[in-house]
Amino acid sequence: MFLGSHAITMDAKGRLAIPAKIRDALLSDCQGRVVITAHTEERCLLVYPEPQWLDLLPKIEALPNIHRKARMAQRLLLGYATPLELDGNGRVLLPSTLRDYACLEKKLLLVGQGKKLELWSESNWFDWLNAAGDDDEMPEEMLTLSL
Repeated sequence: MFLGSHAITMDAKGRLAIPAKIRDALLSDCQGRVVITAHTEERCLLVYPEPQWLDLLPKIEALPNIHRKARMAQRLLLGYATPLELDGNGRVLLPSTLRDYACLEKKLLLVGQGKKLELWSESNWFDWLNAAGDDDEMPEEMLTLSL
């Protein structure tokens, strides 16, 4: 399970080092193999351990692509999906297509989301935090959650 947020940096070539705690979990869970793809609603990336992605893939492919929103989700999730493997130093090299989609520069934030991670540009993350909740109603499921 991936929890917490981690400030990380990306070098000019697009390499980023995965924090040790996350790297260890990825190495034990999936031998360091991940799939990184575009988030369908925000300009960030989703980082899935390979087994999680393989469980999700048939569900994405089964979406009714006659619907515009489902077709868009398929195009983003499948079109940007990039299998990567941690190198010996625990780094991954992000292709420019993924970096461009998420507006990634040097300062990044890796945010745990349970079974997956999100990778944000630091500035986009703080912009999202400042705007979060401004336009959406709370789903009913949230009303039953006591924190």
